Amino acid sequence: MTGRRPIRSTPPGGLRGRSRATRTGVLSAGALVACASLAVGCGVVAGATGGSGDDAPITVMTWAPQDTGATNKPGMPALAQAYARWVNSQGGLGGRQLNVLTCNDHNDSVAAAKCARRAVKENAVAVVGSYSQYADSFFPVLEGARIPYIGGYGLTNSEFTSPLSYPVNGGQPALLAGLGSALADSCGPVTLVRPDTIAGDQLPVLLDSGLSSGGHERAHDQRAAEDATSYDDQSGRALAREGTGPGGPGCVVPVLGDRTGTFMDSFRRASEDHPDVRTATVLGSVDQTTINASGGASGPYEGAYVTGWYPSVGDPAWDGLKKLIKDQAFGNNDVDAADAGVQTTWIAYTVLKEVVESLGDGEVSADTVRRALDGGLEVGTGGLTPDLRWTFADKLASVGFPRLVNADVTLQVVRDGRLVSARQGTVDTTRTLQNADVA
Repeated sequence: MTGRRPIRSTPPGGLRGRSRATRTGVLSAGALVACASLAVGCGVVAGATGGSGDDAPITVMTWAPQDTGATNKPGMPALAQAYARWVNSQGGLGGRQLNVLTCNDHNDSVAAAKCARRAVKENAVAVVGSYSQYADSFFPVLEGARIPYIGGYGLTNSEFTSPLSYPVNGGQPALLAGLGSALADSCGPVTLVRPDTIAGDQLPVLLDSGLSSGGHERAHDQRAAEDATSYDDQSGRALAREGTGPGGPGCVVPVLGDRTGTFMDSFRRASEDHPDVRTATVLGSVDQTTINASGGASGPYEGAYVTGWYPSVGDPAWDGLKKLIKDQAFGNNDVDAADAGVQTTWIAYTVLKEVVESLGDGEVSADTVRRALDGGLEVGTGGLTPDLRWTFADKLASVGFPRLVNADVTLQVVRDGRLVSARQGTVDTTRTLQNADVA
């Protein structure tokens, strides 16, 4: 959106969903002691010994890219460390100390594999709340050691197919399907601007599934470098499609992670002669900081729809996360309660906590954690997601997403420069994804 003509703030009629009551409580969470740096960009809490004995410390790993020229998620490992500090100050998980290893995957396939091998070497019982687009590099390593991957960010299809994956959200599939549904009856030509990467290659069909569900033509797929410092050419090409198809003003959907803000800087300049062109995106590619930096209410996001996985950060269900950040991550600007990566890591560690508690006084290992998750354990997240339970016979197995057990998304809108809820409750994208051509 250009700031001159916002789209309506009520959800489009073509978007159907179910509401979910939001509970105010969130399971307590915890953290750990300062990390010593290791090889290949990893950090580990001193004394990590695995989880093989009844009273042995529980070792897990959280990884994410940091200090790269593309998308960075430093808040995810930082939140994991804060969580461990809190848990250990309260006596640990089920009476066992929690040791957290962290690793920088550098947005690189070789580094991602090294992180996974480090998890194996250190006898990690799980990889928890992590971000990497290189599933083809790290999943074979984890699967070989039968280490579960709990609460990945949802970047790749492998996170919804691997028997060792336990996602807490619907990833990019749900976000883009929900966004497409929201835009189907309110946009003319739609252009998707996405990274020219393997992970980016999976995005067009997902957005198209939502558009098609509302009778809209497919989006134009426009690739872009994920580490560019300017997107003037891409902005011009996207705007050139304005007026080339039926319907109302066109919509441009940038999904470039951290580089979305860079794209919008270029787009703002290029769109001065196209005041009716709208923008929309997904959480993770935009947050309140991005909106503020782009001009707030006068910027290009005003009136734009943004799909997310969880309730807005103002929801009381996030009070536990906010308290943890205040108590254990004070002064660390990387740990932002509004960041989708931080939120995902919080929920992933909530899952880990319930799994460990379900084991009682028994052994905590990669095998026992995996068996608990595969055995039908249902995990509550304090209203942040539906209760989670992972099987291979779920509703989306027929379209290649057997591990996608939470297809809910929230619809938010930028109103007066603030990212706020556009509707009560959540939207279930299961039916839309069932009709997606993802083969």
